This record gives sequence, structure tokens and C-alpha cells, in this order.
Amino acid sequence: MARKTAAKKTMTESIQTFGLKRVVSYMDKDPDENIPKILAWIDRKGGVESQAAAIREGFNDKEGNWYKLIKSFWTDVDDGVRKTIFENFIVNATMLGGKRRKKYMEQEGCNIPWAILMDPTSACNLHCIGCWAAEYGNKLNMSFEELDNIIMQGKEMGVFMYIYSGGEPLVRKKDIIKLCEKHPDCQFLAFTNGTLIDEAFAEEMLRVKNFVPAISIEGFEEATDFRRGEGTYQAVINAMEILKRKKLVFGISCCYTSKNYDTIGSEAYFDSMIEKGAKFAWFFTYIPVGRDAVPELMVTPEQREYMYHKIREFRSTKSIFTMDFWNDGEYVEGCIAGGKNYLHINANGDIEPCAFIHYSDSNIREKTLLEAFKSPLFMAYHDNQPFNGNLLRPCPLLDNPEKLKMMVETSGAKSTDMQCPEDVNELISKTIDAAERWTPVADKLWECSRGCAACKK
Repeated sequence: MARKTAAKKTMTESIQTFGLKRVVSYMDKDPDENIPKILAWIDRKGGVESQAAAIREGFNDKEGNWYKLIKSFWTDVDDGVRKTIFENFIVNATMLGGKRRKKYMEQEGCNIPWAILMDPTSACNLHCIGCWAAEYGNKLNMSFEELDNIIMQGKEMGVFMYIYSGGEPLVRKKDIIKLCEKHPDCQFLAFTNGTLIDEAFAEEMLRVKNFVPAISIEGFEEATDFRRGEGTYQAVINAMEILKRKKLVFGISCCYTSKNYDTIGSEAYFDSMIEKGAKFAWFFTYIPVGRDAVPELMVTPEQREYMYHKIREFRSTKSIFTMDFWNDGEYVEGCIAGGKNYLHINANGDIEPCAFIHYSDSNIREKTLLEAFKSPLFMAYHDNQPFNGNLLRPCPLLDNPEKLKMMVETSGAKSTDMQCPEDVNELISKTIDAAERWTPVADKLWECSRGCAACKK
């Protein structure tokens, strides 16, 4: 009976996938004519009406930034790469994967993530100021088989989006390409310093078609080289030039600090990255994690508010898709970690709620993913999200440190720092003051985002 049910499910999904891929192919032939028709079809199907409405609004404004960004995928991107990304992202990760994840969440009563972030290695060819990865040196790696097993487990539950971090993930570029080959139905992305991207690797990206880099860059040359080392900026620009010439999709990953926030939030910087070919920008604020943390690099409440406004301004005017891991909490119902939308597996196999929360009660070498999702730490996330009614205070470390302390201590989770385990009280001592100072600013912004009288004038 179980085999018949599984076979029926496989057949049903195969038919659905075939039909959805036909829809994507139809859109690809004449986007101006067919995208509006597909959005109308999505409205009738239900489930992602708000996303469809947002795309429709942007696409109908032929002079707007969203129309220019969408159409650039037909002028700037290799046809095969575009088709593969659309199929993996829209069909597999969102539609097919969404149904599987929903079924597992209802059945198991726990979070099932949309994406899994994992570190193939802790090794890195740079030594950036304030980066915890530098502590691990070249000691930690997950084998190809372990990485593959994570993907296999994830796909069964509807996870088709995999993101690499590190260390520097492209230290393992051969294994990353092999995983792209083995799982052509998955979309892969890597947070990378970009210095290991060369002509040969770009050709491999063109061949597999389902790998996208998000290149870390701290602003212009002075700011980037200050934190990442002399010559890094020029190496990054060279990588971007190669990717743009090969018509490959890439984005940028920006960590804004007290030293560079005004540069990263400037119009000149956004325009420069768009000109270089970046299609998306993922923004992070500096978090003082690990022995080598530099708390002085944390932004002040005023600087964080500056980025809040600038990112929203440029999101509505610049042809690049921008995301802020903290300040966009209102769009994703607060914290997305702990498996709600994503989780992190470090190079030692420890399954952590977030790339910035180095505590765990599960390891991939001892538990399945599903067992980890149902562990005390992950269930604490599941049961307490969102951590604050003000979704502009989403993070249990940066904005609600007492919540992180509670979850770590009640779950029995241990520090996953290999060289210098960090007690949770020691960690949150570095963010309590920032959380207290951000609270009145965030409360004002939250009131305004809900439509206060002052903002309506």
C-alpha cells in the first residue's frame, strides 16, 4: 500500500512539474505578452496571490525599476541559465517544494525550511576583520557524501534551495559543481568572497546552470580592503567582469558596519553594483559573534535606521532586488531562522538555527534533518516565533537577547565554537545595549510602517 501511495505521489508530482515547466517555457518565449497571462493564471490557482500582485504591479510600469530588472534576465543572462533558474526557483523550490513542506509541517508539527545554508569547509583564503570563520582555520570539512545526503534528505521534505557559506565555500569548488550536476532540480547559491572565481569556474557555472554566487563586498575599494585585505576589491571586480561577460547571474552580499554604512547605503554604490551586473543585493548588519568579534563595528540605532530607509528607497527606484536580513522582518513575519525559512549546518555537521547563532543540540552525523527540526532547540524557535510583536525587532540575538538566552538554556544546546566555546550570557552581553537602544527607534518605525498619523501627512 505504501509503495502504491508513493508511486501515486511521484506520478502526480511529475505531471504537475511537467505542466509548470511548460508554463515557465511559455513565459520565456515572450515575457511582455505572456507574464501578465501567467500572473492571472496564478491568481486563479491561489496560494501566492500577494507575490503575483507585487510582480504584476512592477511589470506593468514599463519605465519602472522592476520592469527593467525582470527584462534584464532576457538581455543579460544566458538563455539556458535563465530557464534553469526559473524552473528550479519557481517550480521546484516554491510550488512543488511548498506543497511538500506544508505536508511535512502539518504532519510533524515542526518547521521545515525553504532553504538550507551549509558550510562545505571552514577554510578560507582571506582573514577578514571580525569574522568568526577565521577561528576554525583549515580543520573542519563536510565530505561530499555528507553534503549530498543533506540535499537528498531535504528534497524529500520539499527543500530545493541550498546555500553555501563558510569559510570560503569555493575552496571546495569541484565538489560544489559535482553537487550541481547530481541535483539539477535544485538551485544552489554561495556567499563567497569572489576571489576564487576565474574563467574556468565561470565555464563550469555555464555548464551546470544552477549555481549563483553572492559576492561579498564591503563598499568601494578602501572599505573592502580595510576589512578583507589589500587587493581584495580588485579581485572581486575582476570576478564580476568575468561573470557579466559570460552572461551569468550573480549578486552581492554586503555587511554594513559602523565604518561603511554610509558608503553601502549610497546611491553611487548601488549604481556601481548595478553597472557591474549584480541582480540582487543581500544586506547583513555586523554581529559580534566569536572570539575575534569587534563590537565597535556594530551599527548604532541611527545608522541602522539610515539603512532601513535607504534600502526601501532604492528598492523602489533601482533595478536590483534588495533584501535586508534584519530590517526586512516585517515582510517575513520576524525571524526566519530555526527552520522557519532556513537553518545553518556548519562544517563540523552541527545543525544550528542560524548562521549567527552558534549553538546546537543536533549534528548531521548523529541525527536526520527531521530529527533535528524536532529537537528542543528548533522546537523552541518554532514555538516562540515571532520573538517580538514589533517585526522590526525580529532577531533573538540582536533585538531580543533574553529570548536567545531562554532557548539555549532550556534546550540544553551547546556552543559550537570549536576553539573558544562562547557561553550564551557572554554572547548576549555584547548585544543587550544595542537591543535596548534600538527599541525606541524600531517602535517609531513600526508605528509609521503601520500607517501612523504623522506619516500620512
